[in-house]
Amino acid sequence: MSSTFVTLAEVLEARGGPLLEEEVWALLLATGRCLVDASEKENNMCNIISPASLLLSATGSLAFKNCGLSEEASTFIAPEMLQGRASSTKPAIDRQMLVYSLGMTLYWAVDFHLPQNQPIQLSDHLNSLLLGMCEDVSHRRLTISSILESCEGRQKASGSPPSADVIRQLVEEVFSEPMDHGSDSSLPLSGRSQMIRERLH
Repeated sequence: MSSTFVTLAEVLEARGGPLLEEEVWALLLATGRCLVDASEKENNMCNIISPASLLLSATGSLAFKNCGLSEEASTFIAPEMLQGRASSTKPAIDRQMLVYSLGMTLYWAVDFHLPQNQPIQLSDHLNSLLLGMCEDVSHRRLTISSILESCEGRQKASGSPPSADVIRQLVEEVFSEPMDHGSDSSLPLSGRSQMIRERLH
């Protein structure tokens, strides 16, 4: 059976609102596992994770598509990559850049279509985890293994549904919701992301 993929950006557009906390935890856990698998197989990894490159499958799995260094993706790029300090020969450095990208992508998803004066609704635990992923200095960023540890610990404690179930549900929303772009007054991706970066600091 061929799998149907949608991007995280398409999920949010279909919903017209942000991800819920439970959905963020599920995506964080699934993406962390996906990154670990890819680095162990030494696959040619994407170098940026963004709402347009994070693919959710109808079967409940995740994938990444390579996106070029477009202006749209630039807000999700780790600072050291923008400044040309990153070395793509070291997998550990690549992973730290992806941690930053993923953190910014999930912040963007919880801030999607929120009025500017409305605070993002996240628990302290998740908020501090995402902040730790979005550290400007790479060696202060959380590692993928510590992120996975937090996610797995929380899943056991809360008895939340498996990540695959949550991902399947998000994909179903895209196909069941009528797309209404007529009243869309949101900022373009890059403008919205710049605001999130400012709210983080």
